[in-house]
Amino acid sequence: MSIMARSVIDKTAEKQEIFNQIRALAKEKNAVILTHIYQRLEVQRVADFVGDSLMLSKKAEATDADLIAFCGVHFMAETAKLLNPKKKVLLPDIQSGCPMADMINVDDLRAFKKEHAGAPVVCYINSSAAVKAESDICCTSTNAVDIVESLSEKEIIFVPDKGLGEWVQLNLPDKKLHIYDGFCPTHWQITPLEVDKQREKLPNAVIVAHPECNPEVWRKADFVGSTSAIYNFVKDHKATQFVILSEQGLVARMQADIPEKEITTVFPLPLCPNMKYHSLENLYLGIKEEFTEIKIPDEIIEPARLTIERMLEISNRRKTWSGPVNQG
Repeated sequence: MSIMARSVIDKTAEKQEIFNQIRALAKEKNAVILTHIYQRLEVQRVADFVGDSLMLSKKAEATDADLIAFCGVHFMAETAKLLNPKKKVLLPDIQSGCPMADMINVDDLRAFKKEHAGAPVVCYINSSAAVKAESDICCTSTNAVDIVESLSEKEIIFVPDKGLGEWVQLNLPDKKLHIYDGFCPTHWQITPLEVDKQREKLPNAVIVAHPECNPEVWRKADFVGSTSAIYNFVKDHKATQFVILSEQGLVARMQADIPEKEITTVFPLPLCPNMKYHSLENLYLGIKEEFTEIKIPDEIIEPARLTIERMLEISNRRKTWSGPVNQG
């Protein structure tokens, strides 16, 4: 056996041992592991539930676990804490933030509200708890159109993602959205030129885009949808070749789950580095030592939680995710 082959076997055995230790520790502490589908595959596979922001919000709301370990970015773990203020919520790598969420703070939102006085604020879940507390209702990319449509007002403030905001505006022409100038750097690195290249290179492929992309990008796609919508669309579609204009973690998961279909993305790979901070090693340490706990000021918890509960009240009427949910 070559040195390289032996090294691969040893590493695989080591990963399996950590995997087993995490599952045993989670059982001992009555912990649930929630993992976003953009995470590394090894972190997805050790989780109890894997999904998009909306599905994981619902799982957080329904859990009877004493401890929640959230493998995602900071705003996701905050969401779990808002829905479970008396439970301990951990983010294995506390540095795992969201650049889009960092593009707006409370002062920014208050200034934007003054420019459009009287308009209710729909806040994308990719935002801090403090910004949610200053908003009227939350949304995810899965339910953004439904949430905005549910409001009686004609003028709506939408923060912070302009890609998703433009998508909602396209779908609801009777509404007037005042859209904040935030964006996802990972999705916006995908260019219209690269989409054209893929269309020429793979003329039979179905091109699928996330609405966080530049509108010039998603307008070139055959289908536009949230993480869950993309997964379900590809899984159920009769085509066998797809180009996914979204984060590589979703692509990797679909490649693993749907091997009979050819699923590719663009170059350079759309990677969210903050989503890759989590590993089996820091997940194990996080659950064992509980030193990466999410804390939210008491005065923010109630108003921020209400924005999420209002969203869930609307979204619970619909089935939104049929991807890989139980990995434990």
